[in-house]
Amino acid sequence: MQPLSGRLVLDFSTLLPGPMATLLLAEAGAEVVKIERPVTGEDMRAYAPRFGGESVSFILLNRGKRSVTLDLKDPADHVRLRPLLERADVLVEQFRPGVMTRLGLGYDAVTAINPRIVYCSITGYGQTGPKRDRAGHDLNYQADTGMLGLSHGGPDHPVVPPALVADIAGGAYPAVINILLALTERDRTGHGRYLDVSMADNLFPFLYWSLGQGLATGGWPGNGDALLTGGTPRYRMYPTADGRIVAAAPIEDRFWTKFCDAVGLDPAFHDDGLDPAATACAVASLITAQPSEHWRAVFDRADCCCTIVATPQEGASDPHFRARGLFDRRAGTVAANVTAVPVPIDNAFRALPSTNPVPAPSLGEGNEDYEPPALQERGRLGLGRSPDRD
Repeated sequence: MQPLSGRLVLDFSTLLPGPMATLLLAEAGAEVVKIERPVTGEDMRAYAPRFGGESVSFILLNRGKRSVTLDLKDPADHVRLRPLLERADVLVEQFRPGVMTRLGLGYDAVTAINPRIVYCSITGYGQTGPKRDRAGHDLNYQADTGMLGLSHGGPDHPVVPPALVADIAGGAYPAVINILLALTERDRTGHGRYLDVSMADNLFPFLYWSLGQGLATGGWPGNGDALLTGGTPRYRMYPTADGRIVAAAPIEDRFWTKFCDAVGLDPAFHDDGLDPAATACAVASLITAQPSEHWRAVFDRADCCCTIVATPQEGASDPHFRARGLFDRRAGTVAANVTAVPVPIDNAFRALPSTNPVPAPSLGEGNEDYEPPALQERGRLGLGRSPDRD
């Protein structure tokens, strides 16, 4: 039995943060039911690229879940929803603040039906504060918190971050952490909990070092001028002769000494504190004189925290990650399946099988199973996940 076996999660969310959070809960054994609007379903279903007739992004984020279609503005569909609310352990929603309340599904209304429910709202800026109603995406949250200000390139070529840090690390992961904490608290007290997860708020832990520097010294780091953003020769990216990039991070003296010896740096530049720019220039001249495979072999021998920047394809094919089984699982149908997205759930806790592809739900495929009479019978018999999903 997995840690969340027997727990029912109602997922009202769309796109990335909420669906990623509920994917992790499903991987840990929870029964996750997506509540989707009729006809079109959630937004991600329409996203390209498509594989086997479905959105690959939807397949990756929603494998192992069920789908029930409801018009949340229709009182008749609220009747259909009520038995699910009565039985649910967790509700995850991702609307702007106040939307669920206007739909008659706010925390107060839902807890009147089920006081044990853990109700998690994921938003950009949280339920309170001057920006609570502002529209935004990941790039905006990184910009508002100052994260983007630490490393965005020059004004002639600003660089967009490659990862949706706010959506996943600021939204999905904190949602899961707090849901698990609330379920643990509920086991002790018998009462549910409302959770206000702000994607912007949760970026500040990633800025701990810049906050520490600024608050302690009054000298706040700027764009690319700090220890971990390229402000030192010891933590920087250097182009090679064939257009690849060396990611060099020999920060500690023992690694820096190894690095200097490995690249053949003139001893006059070893003390990078004297003239960091000159040292960085000297290193760059050496690195750019040889192709990436030359440096790959050099750094493999030196073991000094330096790597050749991989493409996503190379990263997914890396024998190390393959050996650890990160890409063993499949999502989709037997006829059309893709590698499932790796998730940070220990294999000992994972419920979704690794031997066969696990599908994402077709729109409304769970409608019959979750009609009130069928649902009540399932609850009376103590059934959790439907047999075809175990």
